Amino acid sequence: MKKELKILLFLSAIVNLAGGMLGPIYAVFVEQIGGNILTAGWAIALFSIATGVFIILLGKWEDRFRNKEALVVAGYSLNVVGFIGYLFITHPMQLFLIQIIFALAEAIVTPAFDGLYSSLLDRGRFASEWGMWEGTYYIVTAVAAFIGSGIAYLFGFGALFVFMAAISLGGVSMGSFLLIREGRVRKQSRAALI
Repeated sequence: MKKELKILLFLSAIVNLAGGMLGPIYAVFVEQIGGNILTAGWAIALFSIATGVFIILLGKWEDRFRNKEALVVAGYSLNVVGFIGYLFITHPMQLFLIQIIFALAEAIVTPAFDGLYSSLLDRGRFASEWGMWEGTYYIVTAVAAFIGSGIAYLFGFGALFVFMAAISLGGVSMGSFLLIREGRVRKQSRAALI
């Protein structure tokens, strides 16, 4: 497995760890800001629809963008903004705005990540290397659910959101540096061969 692929896996795992902490207790949070089960459903629906539309639009543009690493970093960085935004939500309408931020972040990351990840796969190992990403995602999400619910139970949602933002910011900062550096090395190596 290529080094840049390992960095992508690490970066994805950190952001998924942070994001997955709220998943199992999302409805409880929505209730605490004055929403109900419909509010939680509408927020998820808004996120999904907006993400789908944004991905279709941005995916076409991202095909022409050479620096996929920068797009991955930008999308993951926007997730950090969303996690911090959770700290300031006091009303369901604010939650809907944060969902749009997460939708845009996901739409920036997904096509770029998938394109970059696919370009780095070793011939003959496509299934196992995509399997590594898929397996890591589910394992990290399970760990995140356990940790997130524990933090929220013991310290409240404010502490959880600070923790989510801090983990994501740390992972994005370290992963971004490594990812962009490795991308440059790979591109310089390819240019030297020409």
